[in-house]
Amino acid sequence: MACEELFLQELRDRGFRLTPQREMVLSALHQTSGLVTADEVYRRVQQVSTSVDISTVYRTLDLLQQLDLVACLDTHEGQRVYELRAGHGHHAHLVCRSCGAVIGVEMEQFEALAQSLYRRFGFRIDHDNLSFSGQCSRCLPEQP
Repeated sequence: MACEELFLQELRDRGFRLTPQREMVLSALHQTSGLVTADEVYRRVQQVSTSVDISTVYRTLDLLQQLDLVACLDTHEGQRVYELRAGHGHHAHLVCRSCGAVIGVEMEQFEALAQSLYRRFGFRIDHDNLSFSGQCSRCLPEQP
């Protein structure tokens, strides 16, 4: 099922309508690859219609996140970025605290850690918002 169809079905199943504003936000997300800020989504929506305000973009992004169609990540600069989940599945993000690079990592890489934390502490990792900060290979100091 295409992302638009999935979004429409999720909205209907939960009693929401697909408004033109929601459709524009979803379309703007489809036009980007990877992570995007709400301001970037807003600028793309403004190219289609100047009647959509930034608060509508934020509310729609929040709704998409609640429906598990969009992932939200806080960057090293304290800014939130969004990414469509459709076609990407659940994955973690590695965020470089020096340059801000974000690297997506498939969740299979973390399954052993997740299972170990659950067995040891009874703690289940929230896969929807899993990120690790550190330094990427470009920013790591030279090792002797």
